[in-house]
Order: sequence, then structure tokens, then C-alpha cells
Amino acid sequence: MFLKQLTLLNYKNISQQNFDFDTKINCFVGKNGIGKTNILDSIYHLAYGKSYFNPLAIQNIKHDEDFFLLDAVFFKNDKEEKVSCSLKRGQKKVIKRNNKAYEKIAEHIGLIPLVIISPADNDLIAEGSDVRRKFIDGVISVLDQSYLNQLLQYQKLIAQRNALLKYFALNQTFDQDTLTVYNEQLTPLGNTIFEKRKQFLENFISIFTKYYDLISDKAESVGLVYQSQLKEEPLENLLQNGIAKDRAAQYTNFGIHKDDLSFEIDGYPIKKFGSQGQQKSFLIALKLAQFEFIKEKSGELPLLLFDDIFDKLDEFRVTKIINMVNNDTFGQIFISDTHPDRTEKIVQQTHQTYKIFNL
Repeated sequence: MFLKQLTLLNYKNISQQNFDFDTKINCFVGKNGIGKTNILDSIYHLAYGKSYFNPLAIQNIKHDEDFFLLDAVFFKNDKEEKVSCSLKRGQKKVIKRNNKAYEKIAEHIGLIPLVIISPADNDLIAEGSDVRRKFIDGVISVLDQSYLNQLLQYQKLIAQRNALLKYFALNQTFDQDTLTVYNEQLTPLGNTIFEKRKQFLENFISIFTKYYDLISDKAESVGLVYQSQLKEEPLENLLQNGIAKDRAAQYTNFGIHKDDLSFEIDGYPIKKFGSQGQQKSFLIALKLAQFEFIKEKSGELPLLLFDDIFDKLDEFRVTKIINMVNNDTFGQIFISDTHPDRTEKIVQQTHQTYKIFNL
């Protein structure tokens, strides 16, 4: 899998840019604010149908313009795949594959396997459980379309159940039978999602640990611990026994939408007890494990995007990553950096072909 050509029109702060890429390493260099990260984000957008950095689609249109357009040519299994993504103000986003629009954007997920490593990944440690759930769901969804469909259906039912609970409170009424209907629909979906998350993490944790040991030279032990209410009690019971609490709170307190992933170092939360360097190593190991997991399960090399990470890493960690490139661990790589000389020095060490785009 590699990206051959990319065109951006009215995307964020970019009026128009065209690129022809090297099949191995591509670097975007220039001052902060010039649009390096936005180019990487456009590639992510084409893969996942949304921005990595700004989920509000309308805000990805350049100021004072009415639309944005991303157009790309990928090669997958020696076959050309044309992918475009466009959005006009007041209309729905459109993603096309070989000039044919998808009915649902979810159908596109998985065509272009891609992993991004960015300073924004710190949200995985700093923010709430929803960010970590999205990470788990994102990795599984690339490989399992049915999982994504089940997850979307579950989320839709939870939203409807929450609306019903609010309706009960507002109108001082209650209908057990209607609530039971939702419980019966949520239970099989929630159980399936729980089992798939549990199975994924059983496979993923050993890969993650391997990469952390590689980056840190086994300086400390790390762990990923899956936290779910369903480990303690079946979802059917949780939903039924939690009705009084749900009515009081006016939302659903129990289910797989409350799952979390605990990040630990030497048995303690890394958010509180990990140094800045340990947290960086943890996040990079997490993303490299994502890369390898997708590679193993899909049989193809995902695109790998490094957003401004060489500015955040010490020389030791950079050397570790460069050695992985030399070992052909990765396929096509995209890098953003503020220092052209540093970038060229780093990529020359890989002995791979490369292009540098000065913005």
C-alpha cells in the first residue's frame, strides 16, 4: 500500500497543493503554522473519513471558502485506487472510491490502513476514557467491518435509550416495557463488542510490551489493563439492575460505552507516576503496536505518519525508530518537521529513497 499523488483544495489553511510522493519516505518541512500537519491530516482524512485533529468537519474548510476537496491516488495490491473526500457548506461529506460515492462513510473504513503518531496522542493519557475507547475501536474497525457496524448500532441505541430516560423525567412518567425493548437490543450487541475488545487486547498487549521494551531498553515494566463492567456482571443484569440509577441520572450508566483502558508503569497509572519521557515512549510503543497489529492481521503495510515527533524525542529514541525503518519494519512514511537539516540527516540514515517538500 502506498500513496502516489495527493491534491488539496481549500483544506484548513491550504488553498491548493499538489504532491507526487516517493514510495518510501516523504518529508514536509517548514515553519510552524505553514500547514505541515494539515497535509498529514488530509491523508488521515482520506483513510478514515474524518480529521485526526478537528472532528468538526465544517471547520476543515478554509476560511471564506465554501468547500474543501481532497483527491488522491493510492496503490493497493498493485491496483490503483482513486479516493476523494469533499465537503460543501450545508451539505453532507462525500467520499468516493474510483469515482463512486459511498452510501455510508463507514463502508470506506479499512480500505487504507494508516497509523499516525503525533504530539496530540498525549490526549490518550491526559483525557477521559472515551479517547482510549476510540483508540481500541479504531484499531479493531480497520480490520472488522462488522465490529464497526455493531458499534454504531449500539451507540445509536444508547442515544435513543438516554433520550427516553430524559423523556420519562421531563414528563414524570415511566414505561418499563419500552425500556426492556432497548435492553434486549443492547445486550447481544454489547456482549459481542465486549468479547471482541477483550480478544483484541489479549493479542495487542504483548506487541505493545515488545515495542516499549525496544524503545526504553527494558527500563521499566508497562501494562495495559482492560476495564469493563461486563467483567463483573452480564450486561443484561447491569441494565436491569441499574434502572433506578439511570432514571435518576437520565442516562445509561452501565454498558460497554463505559469501558476504559488503564495505562500503567510498574503497576501505577502512568498519568500520575510516569515521567514525560516515559509517557512519550509509552505512546509511541502504543502506536507502533497498532501498526504491527494491523500489518499482521491485514497482510499489508499501513501508511505511517510522524507528526512533529523528532522535535519531541531525544536522540536515543529517534535512533531506535530509524533502525526499525532500516529493518523494513515500515512501508511508506510521511514526516513533518520544522528543521530541514535535521530531517535530511535523519532520513539519510535510513538508506531508503526519499523526497523532501519545503513548504
